[in-house]
Amino acid sequence: MDDLDGQPDICRVCRCEGTSDKPLYYPCVCTGSIKYVHQDCLVQWLKYSRKEYCELCKHRYSFTPIYSPDMPKRLPIKDIVSGLVTSMARAVRYWFHYTLVAFAWLGVVPLTACRIYRCLFTGSVSSLLTLPLDMLSTENLASDCFQGCFVVTCTLCAFISLVWLREQILHGGGPDWLEQDNQQANHGRNLLDGGAMNNLIGGLAGGGHRAAANVQPNVAEGPVVAAEEEAEAGDLENDAMMDGANNGNNAAQDDNNWNPIEWDRAAEELTWERLLGLDGSLVFLEHVFWVVSLNTLFILVFAFSPYHIGHFTVVGLKIDELIAASHFEGLLTTLVGYLVIAVSFMTLYLLCSFARLKKFRRVVGLCYVVVKVKLLVVMEIGVFPLICGWWLDICSLSMFDATLKDRKNSFHLAPGTSMFIHWLVGMVYVFYFASFILLLREVLRPGVLWFLRNLNDPEFNPIQEMIHLPVHRHIRRFVASMIIFGSTVLLMLWLPVRVIRKVLPGFLPYHVMLSSDAPVSELSLELLLLQVVLPALLEQGHTRQWLKRLVAAWTVGVAWLLDLRSYLIGDVQLREGDNIIRVEEQPQGGGDAGGVNNGAPAPQDLGDGLGAAHQAMLQGGGPVGFQPYKRPSFFAARVICLLSLMCVTLFAASLLSLLVPVFIGRQLMSVWMGNSRIHELYTAACGLYICWLVLRIATVLYNWIPQGGAVIAHKLKEWAVLALKSLFVAFLLIGLVPLLLGLLFELVVVAPLRVPLDQSPVFFPWQDWALGVLHAKIICAITMMGPHWWLKRVMEQVYNDGLRNMNLYYILNKLCLPVVCVLGMMLALPYIIAKSFLPALGFSFEIQNLVLRRIYPFLLAVLVMVSVLVFQVRQFQRLYNHIKDDKYLVGQRLVNYMPVTQTVVDDSAS
Repeated sequence: MDDLDGQPDICRVCRCEGTSDKPLYYPCVCTGSIKYVHQDCLVQWLKYSRKEYCELCKHRYSFTPIYSPDMPKRLPIKDIVSGLVTSMARAVRYWFHYTLVAFAWLGVVPLTACRIYRCLFTGSVSSLLTLPLDMLSTENLASDCFQGCFVVTCTLCAFISLVWLREQILHGGGPDWLEQDNQQANHGRNLLDGGAMNNLIGGLAGGGHRAAANVQPNVAEGPVVAAEEEAEAGDLENDAMMDGANNGNNAAQDDNNWNPIEWDRAAEELTWERLLGLDGSLVFLEHVFWVVSLNTLFILVFAFSPYHIGHFTVVGLKIDELIAASHFEGLLTTLVGYLVIAVSFMTLYLLCSFARLKKFRRVVGLCYVVVKVKLLVVMEIGVFPLICGWWLDICSLSMFDATLKDRKNSFHLAPGTSMFIHWLVGMVYVFYFASFILLLREVLRPGVLWFLRNLNDPEFNPIQEMIHLPVHRHIRRFVASMIIFGSTVLLMLWLPVRVIRKVLPGFLPYHVMLSSDAPVSELSLELLLLQVVLPALLEQGHTRQWLKRLVAAWTVGVAWLLDLRSYLIGDVQLREGDNIIRVEEQPQGGGDAGGVNNGAPAPQDLGDGLGAAHQAMLQGGGPVGFQPYKRPSFFAARVICLLSLMCVTLFAASLLSLLVPVFIGRQLMSVWMGNSRIHELYTAACGLYICWLVLRIATVLYNWIPQGGAVIAHKLKEWAVLALKSLFVAFLLIGLVPLLLGLLFELVVVAPLRVPLDQSPVFFPWQDWALGVLHAKIICAITMMGPHWWLKRVMEQVYNDGLRNMNLYYILNKLCLPVVCVLGMMLALPYIIAKSFLPALGFSFEIQNLVLRRIYPFLLAVLVMVSVLVFQVRQFQRLYNHIKDDKYLVGQRLVNYMPVTQTVVDDSAS
């Protein structure tokens, strides 16, 4: 078999020609030298690549089965029954195994963790003696399993955190006061390797104190005192001579290379399937035992011991009543215990330093670092957002006509919920504050915001800072951050609210409580806000660009007014003779006000140890994040004026944000709702949309005006047509379809469960529509993640076309019409059956009412049963084919690619 050029056809894999026993096939669309392939070569390649299609043309290969000649047309009943029994036995075995896996991981592990935790914290010896019986008790199984899952999750998170902290210490090094032993020992080994013993003794005698001074870190950076370092430097000669006597420096090398956190990585080849028991083996039972043991160990180490240490401390200090009044006695007592443990580790470290116990001192130091990082993480992620949330609530009390007594009562009623809500509000505030700072960094000169954290800096690593920096600097940062965030809340919330209440007494408070006869409910309100208002508003990319341009314009104007353009923007050319401020004159330690310094950290801030080397390696040889600027005369007064103008601007912006959207929304809502009071989330959302629409129209017109009147008229016509199309499509897809979905859900699920047969259900279209919006979003998400079918293809096409290239006919014909017809038929057909056919057949009113109320869930049950039946039929067909293949299949033959047109021609010719 040759091609048109006279060259023989060869296999694309082995590059050999076809033979009678190994013919060539052309199984895909590819042509040329890669058209043909041997079946064996292709099968081997598919096993290697683990794909079922051609990697070039994406055509899926197909094989036709070859059965034995003695295969009957229909399988005997005996073969079918034996295959069915075999499959059922295999299913039962799998079911038993996976039931055992689920029982072990979802029952034994959490139940054991919960009851061990409860036994340890009971505080009595009898609970320890009755622990085996408590393990076998069947009381409160569900609640204990749920609580045990929480305990297991906490212990797992603690274990992962320890492993991650270990990696951070290994890669970035520990604190300088912890790494100084290795540095001194390395210095001694270098001296031993450099020359004779007399030179060593002379160098140690003459320069011992000098060496100690070179490796001594800043005293403020760690708890190690200078006296201890000098004592160790004085003993370096004796240590070095002992090391030399003990077979060179091998003993010293073993001692100094010893690291208690460098344990071997266990079970590198362990997979999740083998760990959880999903591979069919019973090895997971051993893993269950180790997980239970690990849970018990972590509960003892990280919960039981700190709690009881804190309890004894609290009782000794006589503040147990104060902590009990906080409703979080366990958490606060545990934190007090961790503080005591941290102080104890630091004391032990100092004692070990004086006693020159190097190994034990390093272990104690690492334990102190672990406790220190844990407490700092709790302070940064837990305490700081909680304080911000409470401060926001306190400063906004008058805005909602509330008092501190109301907040106190709500806290006593539900302390956990209250704390979580305030923490969540504080986290949102911190997030948006950080987002605004990132926007400012895009406008201002690099180095202006040296006192705030640069979260986009690739060199920024908060865990490394927690490891290296001393506690007093973290406390100073925490206090400075509280001052900055708290002052911003006072300036942008408390002060504008006070001004509004004085100038416009009737504008506040905001109405946020719904009456019982309100036309909407809290459910519909939250669904509308979360599913419609906020996503549509936050997904507009123009909002951030407008804010950035506004900040840039304000910065340029203030820079021109105060002659601070070089300081704020940095686009002024620097000349000789100007008062130029360079990076080395940047205030050091400025990062304490809320983050790392944008300039290069000073060596004295990092120490001369491993931390300094790590920072130098990260910085790549030079300072980054600072741009020199020209300092004008009376710089301090200009900066004070800049800060004053910034405060006035923030106050005015906050005042307008609190007034304008709500005022516009109230005026528009009053046209529709009259004098009834509306929830301010509705009014604020409506006002924000109006403001956004006005700004958007103004921006578009500003860009169109230079193009002339004819262009403006043409574009206005296009936009008017597009707006009409959008409104029509929005009415169908955002209005009608969610309403039909909500009504269908009401008739199928809600009404049969909540309304008795002797009562008539009352429908609220507004609530049904809000519920339908949620259902529509869920269905759209599932459709886009699911397999390819007509609805997914249509939705992808509509999304790819976009708003400006909207194809109205395609959307109506392919999307709106099928969806509305299906939903309409599902709503109308059962109603027609109950209200038209049944009366014509002479059924009584009770039967008609029963059928009308139960026909919707009945049809849903029928649909589910039909789907299950179809699924079972397909499964039986697969089982039938599997039995046939196991008994009579002798091989497979590769199918050549046949174009559709050629197939049609062949069929017509035949």
